Amino acid sequence: MESNSKFPSPWVVDIVRKVYPAGCRVELVRLDDPYSKFTPGERGTVELVDDTGTVFVHWDNGSTLGVVYGVDGIKRL
Repeated sequence: MESNSKFPSPWVVDIVRKVYPAGCRVELVRLDDPYSKFTPGERGTVELVDDTGTVFVHWDNGSTLGVVYGVDGIKRL
């Protein structure tokens, strides 16, 4: 049976957690949110990766906006 879930598989989430462990620094590459004032280059510290692969970041600007796997983009510093 084929899954129609838009969420990544558990093994993909595990990889995301290994690439972006809590405490690592990241930089925003892109954010698919027309209402956000974020711009590429914003930096922050990873707090956690949830079970959907969303990376929650404490941004240097004070926000705690999550970065959605497969939609938004960050890079590890």
